[in-house]
Amino acid sequence: MNGGVQVFRSPEQAAAAGVLRGGAIAIGNFDGVHLGHQKLAEVARAWAASRGRNAGVLTFEPHPVRVLRPQLAPRVITPLPRKLELLAGLGLDAAVVQPFDLGYAGTPAAEFAARDLAGRLEVADVVVGWDFTAGRDRARVDALRPLLERHGISLHVVDPVTVDGLVVSSTKVREFLREGNVEAAAQLLTRPYDLDGEVARGAGRGRGFGFPTANVATTGLLPANGVYVVRAELGGVRRETGLSGASVHGGVCNVGVKPTVESGASPVAEAHLFDFDGRDLYGTPIRLAFLARLRDERRFPSVEALRAQIARDVEAARRVLAG
Repeated sequence: MNGGVQVFRSPEQAAAAGVLRGGAIAIGNFDGVHLGHQKLAEVARAWAASRGRNAGVLTFEPHPVRVLRPQLAPRVITPLPRKLELLAGLGLDAAVVQPFDLGYAGTPAAEFAARDLAGRLEVADVVVGWDFTAGRDRARVDALRPLLERHGISLHVVDPVTVDGLVVSSTKVREFLREGNVEAAAQLLTRPYDLDGEVARGAGRGRGFGFPTANVATTGLLPANGVYVVRAELGGVRRETGLSGASVHGGVCNVGVKPTVESGASPVAEAHLFDFDGRDLYGTPIRLAFLARLRDERRFPSVEALRAQIARDVEAARRVLAG
């Protein structure tokens, strides 16, 4: 084992390094790196360890649906940088990112098995989920198995992973987030849902209310409009293996359109951070983790009523964080 994850931007790069030769690889989109994805990585690690070899994952960028059916493509839970960071925390030796375009989408399953898995990566074991399909012909696991066996590769299929009888999936995580049920999403993810962005300049109203806020510019998937308890990581250095050097703050975050003070606005995330030194944050990288939902967003009859509610939200958030 090499003691740390290596990221390769194509199977060809991984082949040149030879890091997965004779080892095991888990294949999937890994959007969210949820409990089911973690199980795939665990099985790959176990098979690699049994052979004294390395374990890795093969994922695709962008998400194949964004290429094949862009009008139906869901918002991703974990953009590639965050996905690689999370995969690095699963005890793997390598993460292989296959660029996905229409040309690659036309690869038959037999060629995928022969060229990429046997020829380039030279793995001994492939781990996939029960609903995995491969190649242009959408070969399911029963069809993929003999294609791999002819190259001496064993296929291991992981059954659905459930939490309280619910099958864990990226689709279900998105559904919970669209409902604002960040607590349920966290159970499937095994961590609070988070998104990355940058502090952007806002109207400055929060400071006038006595509750200065950081407006978060992000392309990440926002949970449903509402008020949430959050943990924010400000600044720091982001690498493929993680975030370091950030300052951490609890806070309360409104996701929505601020109906009391604005009209016709697009949903945004606006966070009031606790115990912050007040320095200028504009342009600072920020990661928001959504810990709990406090209430729906709503319109108040006056700015004074809004200010009073924010004060109550702050106290409720502090209680959640203290607990």
